[in-house]
Amino acid sequence: MIYSTNPLSIKSWAEDDRPREKMQIKGKSALSDAELIAILIGSGTKKKSAVELAQEILNSVDNDLYKLGRLSIADLEKFNGIGAAKAISLISALELGRRRKKSDKKPLKKISSSNEAYSYLKPYFEDLEHEEFRILGLSRNNSIIKTELISKGGRSGTIADGKIIFKSLIEMKASACILSHNHPSGNLKPSQQDIDLTERFLSFSELVDLRILDHLIITDNGYTSLMDSGYI
Repeated sequence: MIYSTNPLSIKSWAEDDRPREKMQIKGKSALSDAELIAILIGSGTKKKSAVELAQEILNSVDNDLYKLGRLSIADLEKFNGIGAAKAISLISALELGRRRKKSDKKPLKKISSSNEAYSYLKPYFEDLEHEEFRILGLSRNNSIIKTELISKGGRSGTIADGKIIFKSLIEMKASACILSHNHPSGNLKPSQQDIDLTERFLSFSELVDLRILDHLIITDNGYTSLMDSGYI
């Protein structure tokens, strides 16, 4: 097979093949992921078109948009033809997509299972490279009041301060709650520290008459419920 050493630029393609024109003619759904990214980065290099450069970036993350969303500015700048401005444009677009997904999700009136709690909380943890600890405050009939960020940490852990957790729950007038934190590593198994921490909070919750219904460990690919696993 013979490869051209001077790929045609997008401007020299047939109009139907140009990403911007293709979107105008056929609509956004007709574009591939690479073509959408090509629009964001605008131009390629002397040896690669914007679409080819976009496909190179996608190939590096196995064509997985979740993995793409985890790349930093420095990660993207490793690709020839991607500077800070293009990297920032791409990351900004992916972040808007993540926020849209979160805002599109209608709040559940009532939580009746660990899966419903996971579905509600998952958007808050997507694409994070560090651990965060959140609480979901519930009314007496398990209706959602609100979720609140308690702490941020590193890749291997974060500090969950019981005083802050219960102060927040009391201030939002919650009668029950669901604890949650993420494992950026993707490991769904609760650590002994996760189990011990939950047990301590359970003991204190009985003193203040505030039920802890569950503690979820969340990753991009699923969750573990400490209640379903028999720890609560």
